Amino acid sequence: MAEKLIIFDTTLRDGEQSPGASMTREEKLRIARQLERMRVDVIEAGFAASSEGDFQAVRAIASEVKDSTICSLARANERDISRAAEALRPASRFRIHTFLATSALHMEKKLRMSPDQVYEQARRAVRQARSFTDDVEFSPEDASRSDMDFLCRVLEGVIAEGASTINVPDTVGYAMPDGYAALIRELRERIPNSDRAVFSVHCHDDLGLAVANSLAAVKSGGARQIECTINGLGERAGNTALEEVVMAVKTRRDHFGLDVRVDTSQIVAASQLVSEITGFAVQPNKAVVGANAFAHASGIHQDGVLKARDTYEIMRAEDVGWSANKIVLGKLSGRTAFKQRLRELGVMMDSDAELNAAFARFKALADREAIVSDGALVALARQGEAVNSGSAHL
Repeated sequence: MAEKLIIFDTTLRDGEQSPGASMTREEKLRIARQLERMRVDVIEAGFAASSEGDFQAVRAIASEVKDSTICSLARANERDISRAAEALRPASRFRIHTFLATSALHMEKKLRMSPDQVYEQARRAVRQARSFTDDVEFSPEDASRSDMDFLCRVLEGVIAEGASTINVPDTVGYAMPDGYAALIRELRERIPNSDRAVFSVHCHDDLGLAVANSLAAVKSGGARQIECTINGLGERAGNTALEEVVMAVKTRRDHFGLDVRVDTSQIVAASQLVSEITGFAVQPNKAVVGANAFAHASGIHQDGVLKARDTYEIMRAEDVGWSANKIVLGKLSGRTAFKQRLRELGVMMDSDAELNAAFARFKALADREAIVSDGALVALARQGEAVNSGSAHL
């Protein structure tokens, strides 16, 4: 039996940090219900201590969602952790996720704390969180720019206090796939008690490498949890896109050798719901969930797909929630796709000469219009019928 990859969705927390993506309690509940339908393992419902509204949203999700573990973020201090625990109390299963920066830059400029102070506070925070639940996650913020010896010291300490998940964030999207995978691997090899925790990755997309970094850390580093968001929503350039990592692991199971429990047929519905609520449009050429992800415009591609879908499709559109793939007729389309679409519209050509004439009219129109609609296709075919019957109509 293959190992399991844990999918940790943070759309409702880190995703909401996208400027303009703030959500109401009811909107968060709608998305949480869809994430539960999608069978996401962990839902980070918010940052309970950040506001009364977020506290109430986390509590509402904890009360209603039962098939996923519900998580709240908390800074490494007593108030945040207690507030998270209070909001999460109604949940069937819950996790407290606490964090503290470990890079020299963050410790000096932001925290104004010494490494020893950070070490002690991290341990204290995990100890407190552990008093509320066995499921505690710790993140050393800006891990990818932290000193390795100090990072190992902190993580060994928090695992000793009971942290069961160690998340290693690439907070500013600075890492490269091979280096990030090596970081996760070295941490797991050097930390004596690393076998007592699941290693997790949380990558930002500032250099467009969030998905690549996450997958490299899983394949070569031994990480077994990916933190991600629907549509890659998140701070600055966004986070690792859930739909991309899930479908990469599912489609290339031969490469990763891992199972995910996500119901992929719910992915498009989740994408469209998040887009609708946040107002953040999904670009048409976005992998998996973009409108063009399963659309074919080239005549060569259309001919191949009509003969055998796997000539140009490595996933089935239906597997992620689209109704079907889409043949888009335009100036690059060939006769095969043109004839097939007319047949689907109930228009049959009586002869090759009639088809060729209609196709010529189609090409002339396609040179002027980027996409030829079904109505225009039928009209083009009917023009030939009108000429052949001797009638005239405009």
